[in-house]
Amino acid sequence: MDDSFYLPLSEADPEVAAAVTLEEKRQEGINLIASESLTSAAVREACASVMTNKYAEGYPHKRYYGGCENVDRVEDLAVERAKKLFGAEHVNVQPHSGTQANLAVYLAMLKPGDTLLSMELSHGGHLSHGYKINESGKIYKGEFYTVSRKTGALDMSEVAARAREVKPKLIVCGYSAYPRTVPFQEFREVADEVGAYLMADIAHIAGLVGAEVHPSPVKYADFITTTTHKTLMGPRGAMIMCRQEHAQAIDKAVFPGCQGGPFMHIIAAKAVCFRENMTSARRRMMAQVVANSKALAGSLLKEGFDLVSGGTDNHLMLADLSGKGLTGKVAETVLGEAGITLNKNTVPYDKQSPFVTSGIRLGTPCVTARGMKEEEMKQIASWIAEVVSKPQDAMVCERVRKEVQALCLKSPIYR
Repeated sequence: MDDSFYLPLSEADPEVAAAVTLEEKRQEGINLIASESLTSAAVREACASVMTNKYAEGYPHKRYYGGCENVDRVEDLAVERAKKLFGAEHVNVQPHSGTQANLAVYLAMLKPGDTLLSMELSHGGHLSHGYKINESGKIYKGEFYTVSRKTGALDMSEVAARAREVKPKLIVCGYSAYPRTVPFQEFREVADEVGAYLMADIAHIAGLVGAEVHPSPVKYADFITTTTHKTLMGPRGAMIMCRQEHAQAIDKAVFPGCQGGPFMHIIAAKAVCFRENMTSARRRMMAQVVANSKALAGSLLKEGFDLVSGGTDNHLMLADLSGKGLTGKVAETVLGEAGITLNKNTVPYDKQSPFVTSGIRLGTPCVTARGMKEEEMKQIASWIAEVVSKPQDAMVCERVRKEVQALCLKSPIYR
């Protein structure tokens, strides 16, 4: 065998190794991207394990390849742990992404042309919830509900009226940029009234649900999809939970319906992640994520920011910058230069394009995972206010950047 087969990355590919090193350094700044989190050393080790070498089309103990006894073991562990963590009847841990998980549910339960009802993308929904440029909106008919113009939150009477109007086959609840508690029971009532399936996409809040700091949809939804790399703090991937009566249809939709071989190294890491989420330490961390989110939101309000819906119940918030004279795109850039990473984001009834936006989205999983608490959230809000108020002042940006670095040195990610 070529000797290079055994070389470490730094020697085998210095260019990629350099990029990895730079990324480690970048991540040591303040990361407020709501859809990102930090993975444990154990999760990363499983991701890089020899299970990446194994093909395992099919399901445990019913594979199309030999030599699957060990990957069967980790997939069984992942499934059983997920079922225990969420109280689900059936779990499929093979989807590679949240979008693929959503598409698998649609494939299992809908016919082309059937109607989906979900939240408008610019109000906090997701591309894979029936948006026109996504596969989900090309195969199925996407119809949408919105948040209240007055409160910035869901008005379930309006959702119910919209459901009666469009008569969907499936209703989606659960979002990518909604700062309030999702009323799963009320969505169940609406779905029952119009004879629709209910799918809860809890990609953002799954870790909070597992820790019981956000209500669970398991009693109410026919299908639950989630990624595993946001508040679950696991590897990049996804899963589907459902009632037992739909188990066979869901499994067939995933394989062979829309995927081939599962990523067994990632499924091993999912098993590790689910075990981590059952610990008391992780439950405390998720409670702190919410506490930090509320503290950050409260501090931003004191700094004069306009928050969509007036605050947050979960790990994220949206700030509307319309009244501050700059766009989300500009804010993302200048804050990034100051060592604070977040993303531009549309706000409800936004007049800017999705490439510019009037808002920014902020989340607390990453800063919480590295040990920061309410006091640090107040400081971060102060820095954000300083930079946003003087976006062209290089001296302010540089001073804040140095102060951010000093704070981050007190709680490093990689020790």
